[in-house]
Amino acid sequence: MTGHQNGTGAAYDGVVELYASMFADRLETRPFTRAMLTTFAELVRGTGNLRTADAGCGPGHLTAMLHGLGLDAFGFDLSPGMVGHARRAHPALRFDEARMEALPVEDRALGGVLSHYSMIHTPPGELPALLAEQARVLAPGGLILVSLFATDAPEPVRFDHKVAPAYSWPVDRFAELLAGAGLDPFARLVHDPASERGFLEAHLLARLPQAQ
Repeated sequence: MTGHQNGTGAAYDGVVELYASMFADRLETRPFTRAMLTTFAELVRGTGNLRTADAGCGPGHLTAMLHGLGLDAFGFDLSPGMVGHARRAHPALRFDEARMEALPVEDRALGGVLSHYSMIHTPPGELPALLAEQARVLAPGGLILVSLFATDAPEPVRFDHKVAPAYSWPVDRFAELLAGAGLDPFARLVHDPASERGFLEAHLLARLPQAQ
């Protein structure tokens, strides 16, 4: 699993400042994304477990947003450059280098995990293991919010993302992967593209059942 991740991490290291300048304030023009993040934060607060990982946090802007929404949020990213930027931009918050398939978090510890377009570069065959890792760190009743590019095609579509190769997913197929990781998908929002790529954008909320 390290091959594509090494390349992806290096690619993001090369665009840290550009990426941060493009996305730091982007939510101001993205009401659907803001709505799902706000809903996610409210539901995590309702569990009583405020510890939340922003997995693939990039420059840390969403980690800071979750913190502002009342969560004990911290961020992980495989790009050392992104982690360094996040630490400088948000010195009061915790950011560490980590891969999404090996999060440095104990079992059943978190009330929430955010994966905001941070699984899009993962080849389809590796996604089940990645989702199982997100499920591992969630406490029973904990929530995950996954945002991704979506497609009406029957299979995932590989495309040339500006930073590294990426995939768009049929939403039902991705929901099945969440269920296969032991999570219960219970809400989704799919909307028209917010970029020139033309893919739909999807946000899926899932919960780790209490019986785990």
